[in-house]
Amino acid sequence: MKKLLFFGLFPALLLAQEKTETKRESGHYDTNKFSQLYDLFATPNMFRTASGAPGPAYYQQQADYKMDVVLDDKNKRIDGVETITYHNNSPETLEYLWVQLDQNMSARQSKTPLIESQKIEGSVPVDGFVKNYMQQAFDGGFNLVYVNDANGKPLSYVINQTMMRIDLPSPLKPKEKVSFSIKWWYNINNYRIDGGRSGYEEFEKDGNRLYVIAQFFPRMAVYNDVEGWQNMQFWGRGEFALAFGNYDVNITVPADHVLEATGVLLNRKEVFTPEQVKRYELAEKTFDKPVLIITPDEAKATEKGFSDKTKTWKFSAENVRDFAFSSSRKFIFDAMAVKLETKNVMAISLYPNESNPLWEQYSTRAVAQTLKTYSKHTFDYPYHKAISVSAEDQGMEYPMICWNYGRPDANGYVSDRIKYGMISVIIHEVGHNYFPMIVNSDERQWSWMDEGLDTFLQYLAEQDFMENYPSSRGPAHKIVPYMSGDQKFLEPIMSNSEGIHQFGANAYSKPATGLNILRETIMGRELFDHAFKTYANRWKFKHPTPEDFFRTMEDASAVDLDWFWRGWFFSTDYVDIGIKEVKQYFVTDEPTAELKDIKTRRGRFGTANGPYVYLVEGNNTQLNQKNKKDLTISEVKPLNDFVTTKFNAEEQRNLKTPKYFYEVTFDKPGGMIMPIIVELQFEDGSSETFKFPEQIWRRSNQSATRVFATEKQVKKIQLDPKLETADIDVSNNMWPKEVLKSKFDEAEKTK
Repeated sequence: MKKLLFFGLFPALLLAQEKTETKRESGHYDTNKFSQLYDLFATPNMFRTASGAPGPAYYQQQADYKMDVVLDDKNKRIDGVETITYHNNSPETLEYLWVQLDQNMSARQSKTPLIESQKIEGSVPVDGFVKNYMQQAFDGGFNLVYVNDANGKPLSYVINQTMMRIDLPSPLKPKEKVSFSIKWWYNINNYRIDGGRSGYEEFEKDGNRLYVIAQFFPRMAVYNDVEGWQNMQFWGRGEFALAFGNYDVNITVPADHVLEATGVLLNRKEVFTPEQVKRYELAEKTFDKPVLIITPDEAKATEKGFSDKTKTWKFSAENVRDFAFSSSRKFIFDAMAVKLETKNVMAISLYPNESNPLWEQYSTRAVAQTLKTYSKHTFDYPYHKAISVSAEDQGMEYPMICWNYGRPDANGYVSDRIKYGMISVIIHEVGHNYFPMIVNSDERQWSWMDEGLDTFLQYLAEQDFMENYPSSRGPAHKIVPYMSGDQKFLEPIMSNSEGIHQFGANAYSKPATGLNILRETIMGRELFDHAFKTYANRWKFKHPTPEDFFRTMEDASAVDLDWFWRGWFFSTDYVDIGIKEVKQYFVTDEPTAELKDIKTRRGRFGTANGPYVYLVEGNNTQLNQKNKKDLTISEVKPLNDFVTTKFNAEEQRNLKTPKYFYEVTFDKPGGMIMPIIVELQFEDGSSETFKFPEQIWRRSNQSATRVFATEKQVKKIQLDPKLETADIDVSNNMWPKEVLKSKFDEAEKTK
């Protein structure tokens, strides 16, 4: 009989399931924004470990240079002959070498001008019309006289635009080295007319030129464990991937020129006057202000003569990735010593009289501040000097030397925009000594690894340099206009530099802002600073990749940041967190019908059986009016009985005494995860801030709810009150909702 009953009921049970069962959804891929980045990161190996550190098999190549260079001021031409000794430290045998010929971007047959779209402008300045449609393009590419082996025999080579492949007569085996020589020359460009990261500036009033010379010699490309040869073409924006090496360079210039360059000057007493040598020795002992090595009056006197004689400056540099120099007869020269934790180094500036008084007041001091701040957050500056050169319309960096813009106008006026712009660019370009000149990332592929990290430290140095410095990048709110822009013109930070629409925001501002948010809001300064310093020290004088940075920051801090890298670096997600709903609850011992049912079910499911207190939403009509008031424990009998019987008098005094209860639901219209920062403002004018970690979104990407039990009545709730998270829409950050006034409304109000 029981069997018959069972089988008789089973069909009815199935029918009931069919009526209540919802349609099954199809499966989906992992869409959790907290998922680890195994799908995007390169696999750890013996070269680069999972911790983000160099592995036991890590290697890097070395390229040493011996050069003799002649700067021909009259013909605006540079000639050079170099011998490169290339050390194969890799475990692989190399059949050919790749050499960078970046100057070929300026060759007449360069393809760089052909990759940009063009359109007709209805109104064109005459000089622009002539340049674009009538003049032949400037021809500034390399002219190679020879490429010879160590015995003077010609080597076979092929030039592909800005890259040259040298075919070796015999393969270069691991731990072997090869030497070869290149003789070359090229016409120096006027960078203010023809563009470029180096060249000369013409001073028409006195016929002088100021040279800033870089990318001026054929340089070895990088070969590493990540992609073999880094031989991507130089189109102009993506900068340089270079090997470390030692340099011995002799530079011959007009005898009345003053010159500075990468490396140690070996013949100072031959190229400076005895008085200037004494001043430099004084500067080496002066830490409070710059010492003039060449005075403004001396520079004015020198720029009036044009010597037919020459002078050779000799430099030697160890373990640098590049070499650059600047030369002019117009230079004022000042310097001061900078005390770091383990050593003293020299901060130096070269500038014409046209740059004063601005440069004499600020340049060398800005260099000194950069060395102090960056060293504190990374490692002590390893070289003996850092040089800032005044080159109008420029901002470019090389080991120990950089070019920086910013001068008074013709009447000597200096606006705040010029003043702070100049200081900022000096800090930024000097700061590049750390990233990428020492922490030697691949600029051709990942611009943000040097520009973004440098811009982040630039912000810290600016704030150290001057109280309330008007930094243009760094704080979270300054990236909002970019993050809220048209998605068609936004790319992830992890994009190659040539394909980015808004390069400055993408490669500089967004990564710098992200690091600032990590330091100030997500990780905290102590954890962030230790991890960042660990990365810098692990990879100084080495070649890191993005994964090495990401992994080290987590490895050294015990903070899981994959969600942050995924959203901030690998996507164009933006931050928008809002207050969706706020409910006020009152405590009572008189349950509504719904709460009675919950009580019954709780008992049925084996949970605690009371006695109960009830939290009822304030707009519930079943809640007695007498109970719609602040919580007084003594008036809620079950609560009062529990407290007085379970806690002694001292313990009761230590209990919180909340009176008001608010349930706040947050939503997230934006895709980017961030912590929730909430400020409660109370009726008495006081406030309290709560911060909920980003993991609060881990189970729901769209909403999160928190309860606030307070002793004071809440007047206002505000999200992100200090604008720490780069929230692009603050109109939903307030409860009660406030109507944001427009600038027009504010203007009308003041009339």
